[in-house]
Amino acid sequence: MPIFKKVTDYLRMIKFSHSVFALPFAFTGALLAAQGMPSFRQIFWITTAMFGARSGAMGINRIVDRKIDAINPRTKERELPKGVIRLREAVSFTGIAFIFFLIATYKLNPLCFAMAPAAIAIIILYPYTKRFTWLCHVVLGIAISFAPLGAWIAVKGAIDLRIFPLVFGVLFWVAGFDLFYALHDIDFDKEQRLYSLPSKFGIKNALWTARAFHIVTLIMLFALMPLFKLSIIYLAGVVLAALMLLYEHSLVKPSDLSRLDMAFFNMNGYISITVFVFTLLNYIVPL
Repeated sequence: MPIFKKVTDYLRMIKFSHSVFALPFAFTGALLAAQGMPSFRQIFWITTAMFGARSGAMGINRIVDRKIDAINPRTKERELPKGVIRLREAVSFTGIAFIFFLIATYKLNPLCFAMAPAAIAIIILYPYTKRFTWLCHVVLGIAISFAPLGAWIAVKGAIDLRIFPLVFGVLFWVAGFDLFYALHDIDFDKEQRLYSLPSKFGIKNALWTARAFHIVTLIMLFALMPLFKLSIIYLAGVVLAALMLLYEHSLVKPSDLSRLDMAFFNMNGYISITVFVFTLLNYIVPL
């Protein structure tokens, strides 16, 4: 069916399956804010906001990068370069996604709605950063770190410093695994004079930076335990996430990038879900 195919094309364009990265951490922020389960209404509008923000982010990323994607062997088969989705369709889709995001934040509370433009501004800025700074990975981390912060505000209606270890944990987790992703295009980035940490400082330095970033992530996740009086169940989840990160880094070596996709997608999806599930179990399993 043409409609089903079009929907599938849009889902491929925004890499819907990658929602597994940010959404669990948003729900983790909501759990910590509520000290248990948020209301159904809050869960619904947080999910809607996340869907809108992420769809808009991927849409703007594809629009800004369409000419680069068209000449990159790895990305030339994407929907915009191939013409499967036209530019005006992508612009309309992105605009609608951001409208959904704004509606959701409005429905949550005034502070969420007030902060929404800042989130959109960072989302729009990110795809341009690879044109002028190798810190583009950190900017992506900042953009996605709005997920747990926004979810906290959605439940609490206010900012509390206790949530910032999770915010910074997500920031450095994303920046770290984006360094893995950037290894795909290290030669292309050099040829096109695009900025990334791997193309600027080399594979070995990029991997060491990713390790440092992920150590910060683990420190931040452990720091949440005393702040929120989390149980040994949460601790077990963070230890499991640490083991997954250790395994993730063992998959990628300067001389062997063959398992890069497994390290980037599989393991990071498992990590975000693990932290969320064990935070949830912390609140629903009595000790």
